[in-house]
Amino acid sequence: MDKIEKILRSLLPQEKKKILSIVTKIKSRSIKGLDVLKLSGRDDVYRVRSGKYRIIFQNINSDEIMILAIEKRSDTTYNF
Repeated sequence: MDKIEKILRSLLPQEKKKILSIVTKIKSRSIKGLDVLKLSGRDDVYRVRSGKYRIIFQNINSDEIMILAIEKRSDTTYNF
């Protein structure tokens, strides 16, 4: 089981539904209304803030987006 699956299993049903909705929007490139921020020092890595959770994704090319992590916000959230 990878880290993303593990965190999704640990979420409450309401949180899980919200996170999966955001992931779906990211994958379909429909990010209007989301709290998206490009991470400093990287040209292709972004984060979406959803409450205490952060969804970190990478824009691979014009056709592909990869979800890198879903993590609870902490001092080490962006260390990957």
